[in-house]
Amino acid sequence: MSHKSNRFFVLTGGPGSGKTTLIECLSAAGYATSVEAGRGIIRDQLAISGTALPWHDRALFAELMLSWEMRSHAIAEATPGSVFFDRGVPDVIGYLRLAGLEVPAHVEQAAREFRYNRRVFILPHWPEIFAQDSERRQDENEARRTHASMVATYTACGYDLVEIPKASVKDRLAFIQDNARQA
Repeated sequence: MSHKSNRFFVLTGGPGSGKTTLIECLSAAGYATSVEAGRGIIRDQLAISGTALPWHDRALFAELMLSWEMRSHAIAEATPGSVFFDRGVPDVIGYLRLAGLEVPAHVEQAAREFRYNRRVFILPHWPEIFAQDSERRQDENEARRTHASMVATYTACGYDLVEIPKASVKDRLAFIQDNARQA
């Protein structure tokens, strides 16, 4: 793992577990952050009546997520200090497996090449805060399965998972900051 990737921290887990809220708080606290690929792609594709949507063409959606995550990683390389990612390259593998699609060799290669800090923050499914919206169409069952897929994928990719406790946003943020400092 390169020295630069030690300062790259991923937040992952199922949809509706609070990742984006925490990323926004980290950004407000002065940390560099990335935008979640899935939501960005859905917004872009809906704006142009595109087909790279998880409910239309899952394989194409995954390819765009991979490209987005690789670009986010490249941008982070030029950014000083710690960078917090709202998902990472291995999430694409987890998504493909969850969707029952084959994981192409180039996606596996990307997960080997685009590395993050060994310590990855995973947010558990939290029914009390889970909500669907126009971009998050998954139900709670799929949210639970997504969490399980991310646990299996990141573990297989050689990362150590640190579960974020179900607590207030302030406490979750402090937990992430403390663990990132110790990494």
